[in-house]
Amino acid sequence: MTADAERWNESYRREEPPPWDIGRPQPRFAALAGTGVFRGRVLDCGCGTGEHALMAAAEGATVVGVDLSSYAIEQARRKADARGLTVRFEAGDALELPAPDEPFDVVIDSGVFHSFDDNDRPRYVASLRRQLRVGGTCYLMVFSEREPGDWGPRRVTEEELRAAFAEGWDVSLERAIFDINPFEGVTKVQAWFATLRRNE
Repeated sequence: MTADAERWNESYRREEPPPWDIGRPQPRFAALAGTGVFRGRVLDCGCGTGEHALMAAAEGATVVGVDLSSYAIEQARRKADARGLTVRFEAGDALELPAPDEPFDVVIDSGVFHSFDDNDRPRYVASLRRQLRVGGTCYLMVFSEREPGDWGPRRVTEEELRAAFAEGWDVSLERAIFDINPFEGVTKVQAWFATLRRNE
């Protein structure tokens, strides 16, 4: 197990859940339920304990959830069993996912992109590209620079997002809100929600 994987495992083993593990989909992703976007093959990249993957499965999609934390994956599998939903949950590194036998129609990223530094961001975008078919869509939400303070993950600017996905993607951005478990007295965090369509 890598040091990064163990660090993420520890974040889930604590008595209190980590800030991002709110026990339900983020509201901006939940708003997509019922709109028909979660169909075909869906990848939840950095799925944590599985709430977004399970939401997509409930919509009828064929879903794979991947996370670096094997502990979170175990929790996600238990949730799937309890809810009677079929999702393939696997431990894996988002930077090193192999090309799938069949590309995905949709990729979900809720709070993963902002965890990478400048060196790893291009690797991550390339990994997303490998997973997604041409014409497929990635829905991605990240911490925004509009959030004050310096606690938590690195803030991401609109310019950084547009630059990261400048080649081979159609990019649409909107302001959004992350709900988090109370942390430093905060329960809502400024975010960017990106709709990214692979166009080549």
